Amino acid sequence: MNASPSQPHPAEWTETQGLLPSVERDLPAGRHQFHKEQMMVQIREDLRTTAVAPVRRNPFLRRAVLLPALACALAGAVVGGLALTGGDDGNASLATGPALTTRIGAADAQGADRLLDHISLAAADTSEPAVRDDQFLYIASKVASTYEKTVDDKTTVVSEKLHSRQVWESPDGRNGWLIEPGNTSEDGITLAGPNPISSAYDRLTQLPTEPGALLRKIYQESDAVRDPEVPRDQAAFVAIGDLLTESYPPANLTAALYKAAAEIPGVVAVDDAVDATGRHGVAIARLDEQSGQRTEWIFDKKTYAFLGERSVQVEPNETFKKGTVTFTVAITQRAVVNEMKEVPGRAG
Repeated sequence: MNASPSQPHPAEWTETQGLLPSVERDLPAGRHQFHKEQMMVQIREDLRTTAVAPVRRNPFLRRAVLLPALACALAGAVVGGLALTGGDDGNASLATGPALTTRIGAADAQGADRLLDHISLAAADTSEPAVRDDQFLYIASKVASTYEKTVDDKTTVVSEKLHSRQVWESPDGRNGWLIEPGNTSEDGITLAGPNPISSAYDRLTQLPTEPGALLRKIYQESDAVRDPEVPRDQAAFVAIGDLLTESYPPANLTAALYKAAAEIPGVVAVDDAVDATGRHGVAIARLDEQSGQRTEWIFDKKTYAFLGERSVQVEPNETFKKGTVTFTVAITQRAVVNEMKEVPGRAG
């Protein structure tokens, strides 16, 4: 997939005029999956040495699914020597404005199996390059989040400006790099640690591709770290979605993930959804009845290629109004490159 041009005002979002100044804040739900997975490696080891029940990790688990105590440790901390700092920019360049909103697509519980079958077949038919140990997986995306911001005791709901995110990762997960304007310096930050992460390409190639066995493993790993308030089925659905975004699963595993998702109760098809760059598609989704948010995986209507993911508030709560987009990501490019920080198609 070729990188799409930046679209500051995606379709069906509110315009971000009169942008508010950025302030220091906690990580919003759905952000920095790569950061958090790296930190989870060390947190698991720390827990084991302090007589707390061991934590097995599921790839890229979102903060809403993590145990509350662990979630607090993920709010920008540097853990166990992992290099997660890279400049003084902080969040200063990520301007914030009115909350992102969208039209809520109609859900069809009966159509989910049929749509997932089409998507699975398309994924299995996708050709993929071989990945050598000395190469890197490159993923480019456009992302934005919505969160509460408090200034002078006044709390408002604001959204980040849509911005670019680039990640490089070695197949074993030991080396990586992140460039995300506003959250890193211009040159980016290193994402490296002593242990391979569970979402690394090498580890993904070892996961079962029989849908039943794969789903059992997903439930087992997500059960070990999810917040008890997050429904078990929702945690499993989110875990699969995380593997579809900022990672590089082999084609046979991707097809198996879709077949596994079809077995999760509450999964529905959505007639129309919009990714972070404004591309319309169909979606596979599931409503978290606890939060009222619906997680949507968005696909091209003709090719069934994965476009991105978003979380939409379909049932209003104390924080978000109905139709608020709390998190959105559009995958613009995936590629295998020979060097860290190499951008496909760019000379030099």
